[in-house]
Amino acid sequence: MTNPRSAMQEVAPKLAEITADVLFGDIWERPGLSKRDRSMITVAVLTALYRSGQLPGHINRALDNGVTKDEIGEIITHVAFYAGVPTAANVAGIAKAVYDERG
Repeated sequence: MTNPRSAMQEVAPKLAEITADVLFGDIWERPGLSKRDRSMITVAVLTALYRSGQLPGHINRALDNGVTKDEIGEIITHVAFYAGVPTAANVAGIAKAVYDERG
């Protein structure tokens, strides 16, 4: 399976460039929030919107940015009451797959 970043680069290279330059090169680098906080917000928003294609990469990024597995579980639990339990249950499975892959 092609990861979303590779697919974007192949199909919409300008979008990939803008995403790299603006989102990850500017927005993620702003000093107003830590990368850890940005990761927590991003996982919460992607969970609420059930953006399953984006979640594995951002859960990995969150772990790399110091968010713990327990905190990710709390994010999923909290969002369940705003976005729905079925959505949160599916995201829990995505998180588990990421954890398993990381070892």
